[in-house]
Amino acid sequence: KASFMAEKIKIPRNFKLLDELEKGEKGQNSDGVTVGLAIHDDITLTHWNGTIFGPPGTTFDNRIYALSLSCSDRYPQIPPSLRFNSKINLPYIDQTTGVANPSKCPGIADWKEADTMDTVLYKIRRDLCTPNNRKLPQPAENSTYQ
Repeated sequence: KASFMAEKIKIPRNFKLLDELEKGEKGQNSDGVTVGLAIHDDITLTHWNGTIFGPPGTTFDNRIYALSLSCSDRYPQIPPSLRFNSKINLPYIDQTTGVANPSKCPGIADWKEADTMDTVLYKIRRDLCTPNNRKLPQPAENSTYQ
């Protein structure tokens, strides 16, 4: 009886991703971020686009950052991989490729199975406001990684 209660119910990957897709399509993302499928008919729900709107009062202000996220078949047990398409200067983003360092990137380094792609983008956006990052010089607006 006790072991039955202690069992954790795992939500299937596609159910979780369909829920994330629905929230994104309904505009129910966290403040300053968006998430949606990169290819509208991607039945594998693997490739996603994200957007982070630069927070006011920072060097990111009035900028829109485009990202690519990829959810493996082990999502949500493991976090999505993340790559900025828009150039951004952050200590956990590779300045040549735009790829996030998974051991240092907010939302990925502290990933929990209950988290979502929205959670990751929200945590990155919040991190843009920290004293260490808010005044970092940024690449030219609208520049992108190859």
